Amino acid sequence: MIKLSDLGQVYIVCGKTDFRKGIDGLAALVKEQFELDPFSGKVFLLCGGRRDRFKALYWDGQGFWLLYKRFENGKMNWPRNQNEVQALSSEQVDWLMKGFSISPKIKNTKACGFY
Repeated sequence: MIKLSDLGQVYIVCGKTDFRKGIDGLAALVKEQFELDPFSGKVFLLCGGRRDRFKALYWDGQGFWLLYKRFENGKMNWPRNQNEVQALSSEQVDWLMKGFSISPKIKNTKACGFY
């Protein structure tokens, strides 16, 4: 499993992202809508409408990486506030990669992260 938190600070872009966008479109979204630097070496996680997959955008100093993960069973409990970006702890990133809820208020059980 790829450990995204080893790459740098991970941010979750809340809400629904148009997954037809590629690297350039996602980098523009991060820069223009959220006023963050996509070239900063931080990881940006974005989710489409289906909530069973997400994309991770990462600049490594030489080029962008675009990682795509699709869960085979269930859907994620992805935050839906369209105008928000949240920094995640490494623990929250690990929870998300395993399909659990990232909310610290909810005990991490499969039932909380997927429905």
